Amino acid sequence: MALTPDDVVTKQFQHVRFKDGFDPDEVDDFLDEIVIEWRKALEENAELKAKLAAYESGAAPEAATAAPAPVAEAPAPVAEAPAEPAPTGSATATAGIIELAQRLHDEHVAEGEAKRNQLITEAEAEVARIRTEAEAKQREETARLERERNTLEARITELRNFERDYRSQLRGYIEGQLRDLDEKSASTDSTPVSAIGL
Repeated sequence: MALTPDDVVTKQFQHVRFKDGFDPDEVDDFLDEIVIEWRKALEENAELKAKLAAYESGAAPEAATAAPAPVAEAPAPVAEAPAEPAPTGSATATAGIIELAQRLHDEHVAEGEAKRNQLITEAEAEVARIRTEAEAKQREETARLERERNTLEARITELRNFERDYRSQLRGYIEGQLRDLDEKSASTDSTPVSAIGL
């Protein structure tokens, strides 16, 4: 089956998900360039076939160049003579275009893979940096909290000691006041009421 420019224009590609691919607009633009060049090559081929047919029929070269109208009629006689050298040139041009497209495809694939590898490497380096920073921050925070805990435990011990000392002092003071009160009440009990002045 012969491939025509219209086949290139109407070709539909299946979309692949979760895989690297190409920008569809870029591929379409490139295919449009291929179609334009291909059509030029086919028109040139038709002109050359028309000129060849004109020479073979014995017409003057000026008539073939002066009247480009036989281009529409030229494909019918050419179909009968498939051994002409012109299709080889067209096939070579087509093969060259396909080779160019394949080379560009390979270059884009290689470039995409290189970019992907670079992005992965950069992302891994960023992850390692963030992880290192997070671990350092965690160690700092743990050390700070440990220092705070030690400080608070020391303060709690200090406050407990103060409470114990304060309680014992308060108890001693209250007991002393009670003793004094007991002594005064005992001395008051032994004194007659008339001596107190009541």
